[in-house]
Amino acid sequence: MTHKLSRECSRENLDACVMTLNTCVLCLHVEKDVSPYSRFLLTVGQQFGRIMDPVSGNPSSFQPKRPACLCKEAHWGKGVLGPRRPALSWGVKIKRKLKSVAPFLGRFRPLVGQCCHQCTPESLGLKLLRNTPPLGFQNLTCVNETHTGYRGWLVRRVCCLLFVLGCEVHPSPAGDRRHRVHGSERVRQALVTACSPNETKAMELVTPEFRSHLDRLLALTQTFISPCLLRLVSWMLLKVFSLMFCSVQVNLNQLAALHRATQLKSPLVYVCVRQSSIDQILICLTLFCHNLRVPYTIYPARIRQTWLRSILQRLGVVFLPEGSGSERAAEMDSLYSPVMTSFVGELLQEGAALSVGICASGGHGGQWMARLHQAIGDGLVPDVSVVPVGISYDCLPRYFSHPQAGVMSALRFAVSLLKGDHRGSVRIHFAQAFSLKEMCESGKCRVDGGRPLQDLLLTTILHDRMDSIFSQKDVSWLLPPAVMPELSPADRQQTIALTLHLMYSSTASMAVMSTSLVSCLLLHKHRKGVRVSVLCRDICWLLEEVLFRNTDVGYGGSLVGLVHHALSLLRPYLLLAAAPPTGEPIIAPRPDPDSLLILSQHCDLLTHVFIHEAVGACAVSAMLSEVVGCGGGGDLEFDVVLGQEQLTEKSLQLTHLLSPGFIPPCQTAHGFALDVVDSMVRCGVLVMEEVQKDTPVCDFMKRQGVWSWAVSDNPDQSSDSECEEPDARSYKLSQPSQCPELLFFLCSLLSVRLRALCWALESLHYLPSPITEGDCLSQLHAHLKNRAQLDKAHYESSSIDLVRMVLRTFIDLGVLIEDRQREDVYLDVSPLFSQCAYKEKLLQFFKQFMYN
Repeated sequence: MTHKLSRECSRENLDACVMTLNTCVLCLHVEKDVSPYSRFLLTVGQQFGRIMDPVSGNPSSFQPKRPACLCKEAHWGKGVLGPRRPALSWGVKIKRKLKSVAPFLGRFRPLVGQCCHQCTPESLGLKLLRNTPPLGFQNLTCVNETHTGYRGWLVRRVCCLLFVLGCEVHPSPAGDRRHRVHGSERVRQALVTACSPNETKAMELVTPEFRSHLDRLLALTQTFISPCLLRLVSWMLLKVFSLMFCSVQVNLNQLAALHRATQLKSPLVYVCVRQSSIDQILICLTLFCHNLRVPYTIYPARIRQTWLRSILQRLGVVFLPEGSGSERAAEMDSLYSPVMTSFVGELLQEGAALSVGICASGGHGGQWMARLHQAIGDGLVPDVSVVPVGISYDCLPRYFSHPQAGVMSALRFAVSLLKGDHRGSVRIHFAQAFSLKEMCESGKCRVDGGRPLQDLLLTTILHDRMDSIFSQKDVSWLLPPAVMPELSPADRQQTIALTLHLMYSSTASMAVMSTSLVSCLLLHKHRKGVRVSVLCRDICWLLEEVLFRNTDVGYGGSLVGLVHHALSLLRPYLLLAAAPPTGEPIIAPRPDPDSLLILSQHCDLLTHVFIHEAVGACAVSAMLSEVVGCGGGGDLEFDVVLGQEQLTEKSLQLTHLLSPGFIPPCQTAHGFALDVVDSMVRCGVLVMEEVQKDTPVCDFMKRQGVWSWAVSDNPDQSSDSECEEPDARSYKLSQPSQCPELLFFLCSLLSVRLRALCWALESLHYLPSPITEGDCLSQLHAHLKNRAQLDKAHYESSSIDLVRMVLRTFIDLGVLIEDRQREDVYLDVSPLFSQCAYKEKLLQFFKQFMYN
């Protein structure tokens, strides 16, 4: 009987597929009322346990176990799906075509997490990550009797409790810390400044309201770590995380390096990029389980429940003060910054560790780096060791994506645990500790001398001049003057540079998970659907490219197990069908906003991994589009010669549009653009074209107001000949006879951001003026979602994070003008871009980097 099963699989059949694939838990039987496609999927699950390759020994390997209830040979009865014949699973079909690629998965682990060789050469010379042989990985949630000093039947039942009781805890009582902070010179000076100048005894003459506010701030300094409560909560977290994740993997070599870093007698500060509200919980639990000092956690959330605040404060969690609406609002308080700076200095002087999270979009949290630097400058501690931490999730926790806490969040979390869905894995990477004092004194990590983005790009966009794009971009908005106003301009620039470097280092330490690979391929290469065998081949290719760029992956094992694990986690966001006549599964992303936004979030890390190639591919696409424009239109022509200087300029223009965190501050934008051109050659998109020096190259692209192949950017400069000498280096596409698939895949990685810029620019005339920054954010978000609904595609370009990026870019470019003279920040469209001609030029500037 022919299988005509190319229709879309219903949600019920898809759930049945997933339940069958997890055959290590259930053995499902086919009923007569089940659709033929469901029977096919059930066959896949029943045969899945027999086709797994031997795993590599990595504890994060995915190898479903075969249940005992499966028979040795599976046959479908005659009259159900045709004559009796051995069932052939999709895993077997994959293995027939891919017999030699699966063994290398999980075998090669790059050395990640080394500190910067330019900013901290002495810390790199300690070689903390290279002094031990490979120790492998450990699953934190897998605790057995071998982790205790006991053996026996009863020990196996209470091994987790015995393990927690045996872990070493470094107590950190509060003592008289409140009085020390209250009597510090910094706090006393802030009190005198806040009072009237003629009041000499400020401490006695403050009003009751002012004293009440000061008491609320000083209450934060009473945070301490209770050993008994820490053991109890750690035991509970191990149980909860074992239900929430299938594994929490840590690199034992990196933890051994942390133990060696503690011998340097400098306090450790762990810095991660905020992804969810459990990031810092995972860091603390990992350190507790390996007998390292549990840090005080800086957690900028509002906790209204008094009992919950009391419990968490006994675990070393430092919250926002009562009554503060947000982290930025708390920093605006004239007393908050002096109290917190003195508090951090006291903690470091006690030898305590700290855990800080930095927001990737706005840089919130970077002000704590300034407080660490101030503690070193005040002589409270000689130095601080900073440890960037990269945390990667197979599937980001649904109810922990925002830093909120409370009873309702706990209830939602409990419901998700009872449902048992989204049990992905987690990989935690601790980078090598580096000296904060060395980084500040080396002079390499700096952002001073930057120019506003509008000074860098407006002359290029409006007048086609390239003389201003070679400077650095100013990112002073990461730490505005209203936050910690006591900082000097030099210290403020130093703090911004530290924040940028830690954002880059933490992101570079993250491991690429299996869901990221599958999501990236489905979203940016096979958006209309792909056969599973083709998807597996592309996963092998993409995995090699990731490992080649010295980025670790968070999985191991067989290829079939990898695909099974990723598709099981992504099943709510995918469509599954079968292609006749073989019945091979076809996978495609669901064309709804929620699914595409989730898949796009999984792709963010791969955009960082391939950022050089993505920028280079967009620059090549822009140059090819100009060839078409100068030639009178038509299809894209790939057999053209590209000059190195023009390619570098295009890459530099797009580099200035990137968000913070893609480029370390110790590298200039021009140096990054040069690396972009080199990476395009290394990945095989471009090949160097050798041109004889005595043979002139015709300037077939005359300027026409847009482009010139001449080295000079002066539009008034003319030449008697239309032929000029070529650049020192020229490049051509490696596959000019056909559309280079790799080029379009790399362009698609950044097209999500560029499309959001284009849509937002087209929607500016719908905004009232002036408008508050919050209202502008919400209305732009609504316009982008409506535009995606009209196009019925590209919903991933309408996320709230991209809207924040767009708003920041428009402010930096001068498209929107800020007015901070009032109580709130108001935005208004600048008169220049209110004109249609200039607005169209900016729109074409964005669109040139998007492939069509």
